[in-house]
This record gives sequence, C-alpha cells and structure tokens, in this order.
Amino acid sequence: MSLLSITDLSISFGGLKAVSGFNLELAQGRLQGLIGPNGAGKTTCFNLLTGVYAPTSGTIRLAGRTLNGLRPHQIAAAGLARTFQNIRLFPELTVLDNVRIGCHLRTRSTMAGALLRSPFHVREERAMVERCRGLLEVLNLADRADEQARNLPYGDQRRLEIARALATQPKVLLLDEPAAGMNTQEKKELRGLIRQILRDFGLTILLIEHDMGLVMDICEFITVLDHGVTISAGTPAHVQNDPKVVEAYLGAPAGAEEVA
Repeated sequence: MSLLSITDLSISFGGLKAVSGFNLELAQGRLQGLIGPNGAGKTTCFNLLTGVYAPTSGTIRLAGRTLNGLRPHQIAAAGLARTFQNIRLFPELTVLDNVRIGCHLRTRSTMAGALLRSPFHVREERAMVERCRGLLEVLNLADRADEQARNLPYGDQRRLEIARALATQPKVLLLDEPAAGMNTQEKKELRGLIRQILRDFGLTILLIEHDMGLVMDICEFITVLDHGVTISAGTPAHVQNDPKVVEAYLGAPAGAEEVA
C-alpha cells in the first residue's frame, strides 16, 4: 500500500491551470523525486499537499487518511512535514529554538502546566531539548545550537530547516530544493545526509531538486512535470532517456541528446 497517495490533483489560478490531474503513489521507505523545468508546478504540488493551497479537485491521502480541507498545522500533525524552496527559519531565534518549535507539535503539556512549571511539563521540556540536540548532532549543527539562526552559513540554514521538519516526527518528508545555493562539497554532504535520514529515521521522502546529478543518484523513482502536467514517470534511467523530458528541459525535438 502507498503511504502517500495523490489522485487527480488539480488547481487553477483564474484561467491558469497550474497543476492538472497530478497522480503519485509513494510507498513506505521510498525516496522519490519530483522534477521539471522552472514553472512546471513542483512547488505548487507541495503547497497543495501541505494545505497552503486548496486543490480545485483531487484527493490527497496519507496512511489512508484524507488530508483535503485540513489546515497546514493539522497536516503536519498528521505526519507530512516540509522544507521550503526559500528558507523560512525564525532568524532571531537560536538554532536550538528553531528546532524546538517543530517539537512543540507533539507536546502534551497544557498552558496551565507551562505557567505553573508542573513536573510533567518540566520533564517534557527536558526530553524535548534532548531530542532537539540529538537532531542537531545528526545534522552537524550541535556546536551552533545557541547561535541565532540568521548567523548560520547558507548551507547550515538549509540543514537547520531539515532538522526542524524532522522534529515534527513526520511519516513523509517533503524536501523542496534542499541543494539550492549549495557548493559542490555541500551537495556531496547533502546526498549522504538524505540517505542517512531515510535509513535512520525510517522516513519516506519526496524530493524536488534541480540538480540532476543528485536526483539521478539518490532517487529510486522520478516523476516529471511540465506546465503542471506529468510528462514522464519511472526509474532514473527511464526518465533520463525519455524524449518528452529532453524536450521539456532543452527545448529540443524528441530524440535529442540526454538530459544529464
């Protein structure tokens, strides 16, 4: 069974159909890619999945539960977390506090408990901080836990967003161009990190990325969008040699040279 199932998902903005009849099945433990030229509708799909946009039609199910109509925080609580194409940290907060915000989604302490510093609240806060520091250790950010997020180098800010998403304890992690703005060494480290997260956290990952080398290297299955429509889906080898994909990326006639 699919953990994440998307059926005939569509959205229109005025007369523009940004995504049309999008279908995707993501099985437990899989790492799949969603690629396409600029403006293909990839981030729009993520916005639909996470409740930023309401679909015009179609159905989104996570572990059998329909997510249509839920608000973003409810979808996150259901187990769908994301990072953003444009980094959206809380710049004035510390690195640790940015991750703690993600953890609060799973806390059970009440407002009264927090105000009165009840034993349960204190224990829960202590456990949360310990978990956050563990996540920062995994993301190689432990030594910067007390710095303001705004002071981190760009690549570290990208990793901090991943740590915050992991803090929500998701079933499915949506990564929106995590390698954007990274140098060659940072991208190499990111590949290893994504594989580690997939393995150690038992996660399922859907990845949007423009770096074709990274996508072809780590994704088991890839879906290709162009102008909001799926034009190809399959293994990296299949997609890489699909004439429709070549044409979408290069503007070349079908049968032209490979994408990568």
